[in-house]
Amino acid sequence: MVFSSVIFLHYFLPLAVLAGVGSQWLLGTRVANGVLLALSVLFYAWGLGADFVWLLAVSVAVNFALAIAAEAARDRGRDSEIRAVQIATIVFNISLLGYFKYANFFVAQTASLRDAIGLPPLMWEHVALPIGISFFTFHALSYVFDVASGRCNALRNPVDLALYICFFPQLIAGPIIRYHAIDAQIARRTITIEDLGEGAVRFVHGLVKKVILADPAGAIADTCFSASAGDMTSAVAWLGAVAYTIQIYFDFSGYSDMAIGLARMFGFRFPENFDRPYASLSITEFWRRWHITLSAWFRDYVYIPLGGSRGGPVRTYANLITVFALTGLWHGANWTFVVWGIYHGALLIIERVLGLRYVDEAERASLSRSAIALRRALTMLLVVIGWVIFRSDSMAAAARVLQPMFVIDFQGIPELVAYKLAPDNLLLLAVGVGLCLLPAEFKGREAYHAARKNVQVAAIAGLLIIALPAALIRVASQSFSPFLYFQF
Repeated sequence: MVFSSVIFLHYFLPLAVLAGVGSQWLLGTRVANGVLLALSVLFYAWGLGADFVWLLAVSVAVNFALAIAAEAARDRGRDSEIRAVQIATIVFNISLLGYFKYANFFVAQTASLRDAIGLPPLMWEHVALPIGISFFTFHALSYVFDVASGRCNALRNPVDLALYICFFPQLIAGPIIRYHAIDAQIARRTITIEDLGEGAVRFVHGLVKKVILADPAGAIADTCFSASAGDMTSAVAWLGAVAYTIQIYFDFSGYSDMAIGLARMFGFRFPENFDRPYASLSITEFWRRWHITLSAWFRDYVYIPLGGSRGGPVRTYANLITVFALTGLWHGANWTFVVWGIYHGALLIIERVLGLRYVDEAERASLSRSAIALRRALTMLLVVIGWVIFRSDSMAAAARVLQPMFVIDFQGIPELVAYKLAPDNLLLLAVGVGLCLLPAEFKGREAYHAARKNVQVAAIAGLLIIALPAALIRVASQSFSPFLYFQF
């Protein structure tokens, strides 16, 4: 059950709004938290991971106890005890994540090595991957770390902690919400008519981005990336790379919009997760605009504890490479993700060395249009190259696409590929590209709120009367299309 499915839109969502909002209005936050937790467990078990509900329960129970221990050690001023609890928290949570997400990968690497040196194969039963484990594990870590650092107090009601970790809008693919950002909202919140209206509009906006823009781009990307070596011309390679670049942005930012909208409908204010990343003038700026909550999590809980930029250039560069290698590995158990992470870490180091890290608003205003266009084009090129690595199953597969991208052959798109490309998908891809190329200062939400009332009404009418029905028709007619980040 995904947000862009008939069963969610027509059955689960109305039930959730009726039960969640009704319990908040009639019975208050305490009861509403229990209702939302029950809905979240149902959401996870029904369509995504009934066999792994126990894993959520274990994660909640162990981290509940660890946070209480961290608070007790903090209140006694025992730094050694705090460190011991933090280490236990890391060991427990990373062990869960490591076993379920990476055990198959490391066993496969070991098996390849054993085969190369002539040893017999290993006996191993494949471990199933619980959907969303990377996200709910990072939420659990955030909670205990925040308690240990004194940012908040440990919860005494396990239902509240379970809701934070398991809340269905962000359970499967984020955004990654750090506990101290919403601890007050879990304890006490209200739901207004404005919350319901703006949350619903934000949800529909995300649905349209996913179904109308991301899915058609994904169909093109799948066709191009699966082309045979003989059909992988420069045109096919570039079309596939651009299509995936559009798909992953509108897919993941669409999910984030839907999650933020759903949370708003239940009285929660989630932080933004995207801020026009393809308008960036550097890779450093890109990571301040792309998956903002993940970047902030790694900055606060990994990069800064490692020393950040306080230990001189060499130490800083080592920290950057370490953090981005871990960021890549967090996305999946494959060498392509690790290489993608190291690639971005290396680009950040190069920008630091060249003094091209970040362009603030004042500096951007001082640059000429040609300088902005050149820097934006170069940044986009580097990002697209990275997405090819990210999308590929292996480095050999990535090279099969990257090589023709930089060896222009003027062969066009072969017939065997062209006949699989639906004209309407190509048109929608062009729309997606156009939206991503809008000037950096254009921000839809800000433009909407700054517009006159009649313009706002017209925009909402267009979204609800034209875009929403078109999205619902596509949802009803197309096959199952999960969000890309569900695999992480």
